[in-house]
Amino acid sequence: MERVTGIGGIFFKARDPQALGAWYERHLGLQLGWETGAMLRWDSPGGTVWSPFKADTQYFAPSGAPFMINYRVVDLERMLAQLRAAGVEVDERTEVSDFGKFGWCMDPEGNRVELWEPPAGG
Repeated sequence: MERVTGIGGIFFKARDPQALGAWYERHLGLQLGWETGAMLRWDSPGGTVWSPFKADTQYFAPSGAPFMINYRVVDLERMLAQLRAAGVEVDERTEVSDFGKFGWCMDPEGNRVELWEPPAGG
């Protein structure tokens, strides 16, 4: 039987795709390969999670968007400090679990962004 082997892309609407792409390039280091898109290649531990949430979840709050994208980072604390220094809205709360370290920020269009540092060897 054929099966899905990974996430091939994440696509979402934006009020200003070029400005939002530039924000992600400047603050999260995504290297845009074309006008508003980037190709992410995983060369670090950890997989990609696919998980529907209940329609009334508050996990994406304060964003009103029906999605949240999780991005891998090498050093969560340094990334969060870098974002704060740049004036990005960063959630003061972080989480550490067997799954790694998690932190959050908001992009300029009000979307909650989850940042994930996978556990060593995970």
